[in-house]
Amino acid sequence: MNLPNALTIARLFLIPLLIVVLLTRIPHSDIIAVAIFLAASFTDWADGYVARRRGQITTLGTWLDPVADKLLVTSVFIALVEMKLAPAWMVVILVGRELGVTGLRNIALAKGLAIHVSEWGKAKMATQVVAITCLILGTRFSFLGKLGIPALWLAVILALISAAQYCRQFWFNSGAVQKEVPYPQPILQITKQPEGDVSSHR
Repeated sequence: MNLPNALTIARLFLIPLLIVVLLTRIPHSDIIAVAIFLAASFTDWADGYVARRRGQITTLGTWLDPVADKLLVTSVFIALVEMKLAPAWMVVILVGRELGVTGLRNIALAKGLAIHVSEWGKAKMATQVVAITCLILGTRFSFLGKLGIPALWLAVILALISAAQYCRQFWFNSGAVQKEVPYPQPILQITKQPEGDVSSHR
């Protein structure tokens, strides 16, 4: 296993630990949870950087990295709804978007298509990190609490824009592939001989 994939798997193992810390009332649980969340988010950047730097981009990593990202974010958002720190309807939109884009990527992968990460998607992810951090620490630092919901609004808007962009990319890539595939040529072509010419049958 290469280093980028190891970082991605480490992010997956941090998710249950993060949720337990969030939902368990232990001293300084909010600060500990944010530290774990930021560490997990850092591995999201690190695995991609290392993979590109070392030329270690693999099929497993290409599939597993976005899955780990979405599991991290959706798990935390659902926990925040349970803690009454985030509006459920906004989280439904964000989680629905993540599931939809994941499904679209899997369909594209099965068709041999590539859906590249957009700048809108990167901005959405960064905004989600800010929103989650502010919402978790909002009970301790009031000024962060005031930033949490506006950041979540921005994340919802960016999520919808990036989802539309991914759908558009998938649509045009699918059409391009279909146009490039030639119609199958017949293996044997039978030509009709003129009725008067029977020389070929002798």
